[in-house]
Amino acid sequence: MNKRNTQQRRRTIVEKVNLQGQVSVDELANFFSTSEVTIRKDLAVLEDSGLLLRRFGGAVPAPQEFIKEANDEQLSARKLALGKAAADLISDHHRVLIDSGTTTAAIIPSLSDKQGLVVMTNSLHIANALRELENEPTLLMTGGTWDPHSEAFQGKVAEQVLRSYDFDKLFIGADGIDIERGTTTFNELTGLSQVMADVAREVIVVIESEKLTRKIPNLELPWHSITTLITNDDLSAELKQHLLKTGINLILA
Repeated sequence: MNKRNTQQRRRTIVEKVNLQGQVSVDELANFFSTSEVTIRKDLAVLEDSGLLLRRFGGAVPAPQEFIKEANDEQLSARKLALGKAAADLISDHHRVLIDSGTTTAAIIPSLSDKQGLVVMTNSLHIANALRELENEPTLLMTGGTWDPHSEAFQGKVAEQVLRSYDFDKLFIGADGIDIERGTTTFNELTGLSQVMADVAREVIVVIESEKLTRKIPNLELPWHSITTLITNDDLSAELKQHLLKTGINLILA
């Protein structure tokens, strides 16, 4: 079939996943006559929107409770609220590490009044957003191997570069939260996240509340490595109490 625009292609992917129950990356690439890299990017965006769940080599439908009913503007407002709460923890001249992700990227607009920041990231998107600030911070990049799954630099080189620095704060997202263990991820490349936590005095996880009940097998950061969790203010009282019992500082935005 002829190539469609990105928005239409992603709508069709969701329809196929819901109709078939499971689709593979190579199947979708053949169907749309596009590359597997493009399809993986589509699946990553759709998963972040709560419309499906990625599985090895493809995707499956999202459980009904994961599907977000808010429109895009509301979702953006929720992310920006989290970003503002995160930025409030940053003082002038702080050395900050920001991991890749759409939620962590929402921090950047609220940094416009911070002076003398030094910011390192493994994300080209976040790096470009930082360069657009009038008070452009000193920007550092991890380098490393480009990972199309996370759209960020990963690997041993990135880890070695990080170990040469120390930071006041790390801001990092997550695909899910395991109340007993800590943050979880679909990405099996968790080494860089752990190194990031090791070189930061404070580790702040920024995550939308919809993801807090996701059960994902890959542990990213255990609770003892996390200082603060920032999430939306629509938590149940029970979930809030469970989170506080982990010993973290909980901020609701």
